[in-house]
Amino acid sequence: MEKTVTNSLSWVIGGAQGSGVDSAANIFSRACAAGGLHVFGKREYYSNIKGEHSYFTVRVSEKPVHSHVNDINVLVSFDAETVFRHFEEVTPGGAIIYDTDVADTLLSEVPTIDDHAMARIKKALEKAGLGLSVKDALEHARKRGVVLFPIPFFQILQEFAQKTNDPALSKLTRMVNVMALSASMAIMDFDSEVLARAIQFIFRAKKKVADLNVSASIHVYNYAKAKFAGSNNFAYRLKTRPTAKDLIIVQGNQSSALGKMVAGCRFQTYYPITPASDDSEFLEANEILDLNDSGKKGSTVVVQTEDEIAAIAMAIGSALTGARSATATSGPGFSLMAEALGWAGINEVPVVISLYQRAGPSTGLPTRHEQGDLNFAINAGHGEFPRIVLASGDIEESFYDTIKAFNLADRYQMPVIHMLDKAIANSVTTCRNFDPGKVKIDRGAIVRQVITEKDKGLAGNYLRFKLSSDGPISPRVVLGTKDAIFWNTGDEHTEEGHITEDPELRVQMMDKRMDKLQVALKEIPDEDKAVAYGDGDIAIVSWGSTKGAILDMKEKLAGEGIRIKFVQVRLMNPFPSELVKSMLKGAKTVIDIEMNYSGQLGSLVRQHTGIEADYQIVKYNGRPMSLDEIYNAVKRIMNDGGRNAPRRQVLKSGA
Repeated sequence: MEKTVTNSLSWVIGGAQGSGVDSAANIFSRACAAGGLHVFGKREYYSNIKGEHSYFTVRVSEKPVHSHVNDINVLVSFDAETVFRHFEEVTPGGAIIYDTDVADTLLSEVPTIDDHAMARIKKALEKAGLGLSVKDALEHARKRGVVLFPIPFFQILQEFAQKTNDPALSKLTRMVNVMALSASMAIMDFDSEVLARAIQFIFRAKKKVADLNVSASIHVYNYAKAKFAGSNNFAYRLKTRPTAKDLIIVQGNQSSALGKMVAGCRFQTYYPITPASDDSEFLEANEILDLNDSGKKGSTVVVQTEDEIAAIAMAIGSALTGARSATATSGPGFSLMAEALGWAGINEVPVVISLYQRAGPSTGLPTRHEQGDLNFAINAGHGEFPRIVLASGDIEESFYDTIKAFNLADRYQMPVIHMLDKAIANSVTTCRNFDPGKVKIDRGAIVRQVITEKDKGLAGNYLRFKLSSDGPISPRVVLGTKDAIFWNTGDEHTEEGHITEDPELRVQMMDKRMDKLQVALKEIPDEDKAVAYGDGDIAIVSWGSTKGAILDMKEKLAGEGIRIKFVQVRLMNPFPSELVKSMLKGAKTVIDIEMNYSGQLGSLVRQHTGIEADYQIVKYNGRPMSLDEIYNAVKRIMNDGGRNAPRRQVLKSGA
């Protein structure tokens, strides 16, 4: 018998989009978390509604995990394409659970496999002297030591329909996703009661559907248990443990939205765009809020606009009334917002833009991952105006950073661009329970007292853009405040907001606006600018969602007695030059790791600190960096003092 591996594995489920892959993965993740285990999952899908291949990877461990790995220990499939696309990734001793009805399907009979992928699969099978059917792909895996678990899902579905005396159930193929999941749980000897509770939770909005799926799950669980009992050559097991009191499971498309609720965001706009839409849709589903324990209700108005231009314009208008306001978008939508962003900049409007990056340019890879919008976020718009750009590294950070983004917008009266990405939005993880008390609400300089004559200018209007020796931040009032008339215009303006082209006043107003960035750089805490993890002669500098894989890689190297430092830059604009320079000081080797072609953060570091990375590790194929590939790339640099490592490595893993 293989040596048993308990509570440490990479589990993948795949199928056609629209067949319930996400639901099954969410059930699996929740069951593991309820069983006291830590998970990190990522979702991959094509930019169409139904039919194309979708898969969900979930890594499980007894200790916190922050990234995925390339190897698959358990592959759960209920269609032919999943087997074809992933059979080479399953490790020896791992398992493939598959539908017996698809075993004879030929590669050429799967129309959703594109030509390039088909050529790769064909080459692998022909090299092994095999044919081009699912059966041959499975045989290829078996010869490498993979354990096969054939399950006749539709036969079992018919038996279940007969057992429940409901013939219509035999046609409910949507339940096959939960059946496949349950079969894998039975084979791994996971607690069926914990699994049933997870199913109930995921389908909690539809009790009848939940009960039906639980019954079907139990039926196939018992089938798999009976058929595969004593499978001595399969070693992976999942066992429940005591659950940690402060452990929660969160999806990335929820964390920023939850932060907005806590921050007091009461108006959000959006035009549907992947992967940002989920943020707004979660807010829409939770528009009515309980305010503390007072019994009072609050609400968030969420408006789907006709385009992204309207989205940011409405958010700006709402911010002028004093409401905390935001819009959520991705790269193409943010492009359309550039002019209005400048309007918010010149009028010193506190508005938050949640920028969920995806692969570009243009439509690019609309459902895939990249960090290619950093330079654009910092520089978007004509002319010069201040904006703060803050980048989150994971789901937990994105919750707290969202609250901080609203505080920064209010305090410094400028747009704040909160940079997230597809990898964060479409991942799920266990983490510590969010603590809203960690971030205090700061509304900045808002005038709440009666307006007096000393608050007014030469024309008798409120000095909204007052020039003062006390600093560049003028007290603001909300629209409609009594005796506080002022003007907003896209033109340069006086202290009262009237249009002006006076050269002296132009310089004063430009200086006033831009000086706020230096005030912000001085006041923002260092931990919100950049964070240094560990110490060592090798320093890795990175940003955003690469954080998880780098931390896991750092831990793996520590297990080998190798120490490295990881510098995560969080504040992208204004750039914390001195802090980053101090963190990289003394490093013999600096490695820039990021998810774009050119190494945009590396360029910023060089521009602001004069430090140029010795090596660059980049990835831009639309799939997030895995622990494995970052580890191998860094080890390649470390071997022989880096003499045999190229200065630039491009990572390419991902189905």
